[in-house]
Amino acid sequence: MNTAIPELTVRPLAGLPMFAAGQSIAQAICSALSASGDGLRSGDICVIAQKIVSKSEGRTVNLAALALGSAARDLAARTGREAAMAQAILDESAEIMRPHPAAIIARHKTGHVLANAGIDASNVEGGDAGTVLLWPVDPDASARAIRCELQEATGVQVAVVIADSMGRAWRIGTVGTAIGCAGLTVLEDRRGRAVDLYGRALQATVIAVADSVAAMAALAMGEGDEGTPVALVRGAARWTCEEDGPGAASGLRPIEQDMFR
Repeated sequence: MNTAIPELTVRPLAGLPMFAAGQSIAQAICSALSASGDGLRSGDICVIAQKIVSKSEGRTVNLAALALGSAARDLAARTGREAAMAQAILDESAEIMRPHPAAIIARHKTGHVLANAGIDASNVEGGDAGTVLLWPVDPDASARAIRCELQEATGVQVAVVIADSMGRAWRIGTVGTAIGCAGLTVLEDRRGRAVDLYGRALQATVIAVADSVAAMAALAMGEGDEGTPVALVRGAARWTCEEDGPGAASGLRPIEQDMFR
């Protein structure tokens, strides 16, 4: 008999500051929840936008300060990008996979494949003057650190997901995706462990739990000037765990299994 899944709820967290380098995200979350008359509960998942993690970790770069190499000039010529942006993308990438005028598809140093190595100027102070925001150096480590601080402050077991909006090779539009994760099942492998409605064992079903949670939360947080870069997900405690776990990197398809090149 199937076990009923509890109702899932997601709400954006209001009252957060404009984050700057060195500012504690965990403390800001606790303060905002307290002001709303709420608090973290065991099994909660805090989904946090990548941008505020990068801001708190001081991951801003002024493009004008970058030293340009010949590879950057060549990439800029091939894609119509500014050479400084091309240099920043190269600096953050392990591999340039598809240089294109619409987007430079790169394998980030963390292993994630995305447009422009995740570099962005939207919602960044000084973005019009060439200041851009890079991804955290290690998003999984960032998630673990925030989770540790939250749990020490509240005494309850929670999970943390760091999310960014990413495109997909054969679809239009972006979807919230987990780039950092702690305390949450990243992949739920149902192969041979569950059956369909007719009793047949599932053969290929691996559920991207962390990405699904990130996508749901991203809809609530918004993509523009909403000013709500954190969302609280409840009802998903069945996927949370005491250990930090292997992180979002465990959901990356190994390069040797790449079916699209």
